[in-house]
Amino acid sequence: MNFNQRLNQLKENHDKFLALKNEPTSDYNGIYERYQNPILTAAHTPLTWRYDFDQAANPFLMERFGINGTFNAGAIKWNGKYLLAARVEGNDRKSFFAIAESPNGIDNFRFWDYPITMPETENPDTNVYDMRLTAHQDGWIYGVFCSERKDPDAPAGDLSSAVAAAGIARTKDLKTWERLLDLKSTSQQRNVVLHPEFVSGKYAFYTRPQDGFIDTGSGGGIGWALVDDITNAEVKDEKIINVRYYHTIKEVKNGEGPHPIKTSKGWLHLAHGVRNCAAGLRYVLYLYLTDLHDPTKLIAEPSGYFLAPQGDERIGDVSNVLFSNGWIADEDGKVFIYYASSDTRMHVATSTIDRLLDYVVNTAPDGYRSANSVETIKKIIEKNK
Repeated sequence: MNFNQRLNQLKENHDKFLALKNEPTSDYNGIYERYQNPILTAAHTPLTWRYDFDQAANPFLMERFGINGTFNAGAIKWNGKYLLAARVEGNDRKSFFAIAESPNGIDNFRFWDYPITMPETENPDTNVYDMRLTAHQDGWIYGVFCSERKDPDAPAGDLSSAVAAAGIARTKDLKTWERLLDLKSTSQQRNVVLHPEFVSGKYAFYTRPQDGFIDTGSGGGIGWALVDDITNAEVKDEKIINVRYYHTIKEVKNGEGPHPIKTSKGWLHLAHGVRNCAAGLRYVLYLYLTDLHDPTKLIAEPSGYFLAPQGDERIGDVSNVLFSNGWIADEDGKVFIYYASSDTRMHVATSTIDRLLDYVVNTAPDGYRSANSVETIKKIIEKNK
């Protein structure tokens, strides 16, 4: 097969792959529908990113830039299309952001021609990832993401210690971005999310304070902070609004996913919880509800996880992990929940606002003891008699 034949075959196979339809699985729990296929993988990235089509420069039609994974995507409905701001990781371990677009939110996701060119601050990022998108009341679309840099205080020879900060950028078209100053905080901050509305005339952030890059240390859970100026955002007073508990799904750490959805019963939140087990850290997703007028006031939180890795979702670069930083609520109440599995690929689950609220409000909270779990089951059994 000559060069042009190989190239045409590549393009034909890629087009067929992108056009695959996605169908719900047969599993049913009344809360959501999972789908058979991942919606974004390394194979979804454009051939023009990975291959040099110049026969003289690339006679063997080799991949010149390898893609390792596409995951942890922010999400937004934009001009009638479902858009994901994916974390794309190259074989070189560097991540960057790129927009993938779908007409229906469940399949046919195709990346825009170019990845996002994210401006840098005076202190350049080594790595950027996990962007949350927020269409804010002020008219801007904000991207809040993790900015990682090498720890300048690490001892000589330590090439693993890092410092995490929340990078902030804004845009009007998702193509041209203005980089603002990183969020100032006395602790390291990852999983920071911008609330979509002003609160008391201020910008509101969901935070996750950490003593170190990996360990939360004294960080008690998901925090809340108000800032006056988004262009020079600083955490001065931080309040923990969703705490960690011993022997639960969020024993080790937890963090806000995408920004919450405003509903008639309160702000609906999607978050991740982490616990340790013999196989390492296990990441799952959970929901909670806060007051419509006071987003810091917890109204309801069901026991246990909402979504956990299953089947092939358990396998990847960082196995046994589900992570979400994007969801979309349509005007008709349908909700598209975008989640990544094992730091490798993206999936979607669908539900509705009504079903999610029913689940959050009417599912028993965690009793924190085995005996209380048994009592919850007994109550359900008695109702079914």
